[in-house]
Amino acid sequence: MSPVLRPRRRSGGSGSRPRWLRSPKVAAGSLILLFFVLLAVFGPMVAPHSPEWQASTLDNVPHPPSSQFWLGTDVQQHDLFSQLLAGGRDTLLIAFVGGLVATALSVIVGVSAGFLGGKADEVLSILTNIFLALPGLLILMVVMKMMPDGDTGNPLLIGAVIALSAWAWGARVLRAQTLALRNQDYVESARVVGESRVRIIVFEILPNLLPILASSFIFTVIYGIGAYASLAWLGLINPTTASWGTMLNTAQQFSATTSGTWWWYGPPALCVAFVGIALALLNFGIDEIVNPRMRSTRRGLRSKGPRFQLGLTPVVRD
Repeated sequence: MSPVLRPRRRSGGSGSRPRWLRSPKVAAGSLILLFFVLLAVFGPMVAPHSPEWQASTLDNVPHPPSSQFWLGTDVQQHDLFSQLLAGGRDTLLIAFVGGLVATALSVIVGVSAGFLGGKADEVLSILTNIFLALPGLLILMVVMKMMPDGDTGNPLLIGAVIALSAWAWGARVLRAQTLALRNQDYVESARVVGESRVRIIVFEILPNLLPILASSFIFTVIYGIGAYASLAWLGLINPTTASWGTMLNTAQQFSATTSGTWWWYGPPALCVAFVGIALALLNFGIDEIVNPRMRSTRRGLRSKGPRFQLGLTPVVRD
C-alpha cells in the first residue's frame, strides 16, 4: 500500500513572508543596521551639545561617565556622548558612498569585460588585476596625504577615494558570472532579435546578478568603514570632522589606551565593530538564501533523518 503524501502545514504564517525575512542572520543584521542608520540620521539632532562644545577650558583631566556626561569627557572637556551621536553620520555616509561608487565601477568593468570578451576583456582584466595587487590602504594614505586639508573633511570625496581601492574584487566576481551568462538561451535570443549590447546587459544580464551585486555592495561598505576608521586613526582626516574615527585618533594622540580612559576609545570602537557585524550578518544571510548548496546543507542539518558520517553506513530499521 503506497503511503499517502500530505501537504506540509505552514506554521505561524511564516510561509507568507519573503524568504529573506525568515533568515535569522538577515533579521539580526537588519535590526542592528537600522539602529545605527537612525542614530546617524537623528543623532546630531538629539545630542545634548555640539561636538565642539567644551564643559570647561581650565580643566585638562578626562572625567569618567557620570549623570551629567553619560560617556564622560576627554582632555579638552568635550562631551563624548555628543561626539558619538554626531560622529555616526559621516562614518556611515562615507561607507555607503564608497560602496555605491565601488559597486558601480565593478559593474562597468566586470560586466563589460565578461560580456564583450576579446581585447576588451584582456585590457579590463589586466586593469582589475593591477588594482587587486596594489595595497589598498597604502594607496589611500598617499592620496589622502596629497589632498588639501579642506577636502579631507568632505565625506562624498572621501567615499569616492575609498571606492577607487575597493572595486576590483567585485569586478572580478562579476566578470566570472557574466562569462557564464552571456551564452545562455535568453541572451542569444536577444542578440538574434537585434537588441543592442547595452540593452542586453541592462535587461538580461544585470537582473540575474542582483544577489551578487548586493553581496558585493555590502562587502565594500564593510571595507569602507574599516578604511575610513583607519585613515582617521592615522590622522589623515580633518580633525575638526566629527566621526568615530577622529574620536579614536584623538584618544590615540592623548594615550587614552595606556592611561585607562576606556570611555574615550571604547564606545566609538564598539560602534564601528557592531556596524561591521551587522553588515557581515546581512552578507552571510544573503549568501545562504541565494546559494543553493548552502541552503541545502542547512536544511540537511535541521532534518530528523539519518545523519551520514564518514566511514559509517546508516541502516534504517522498519
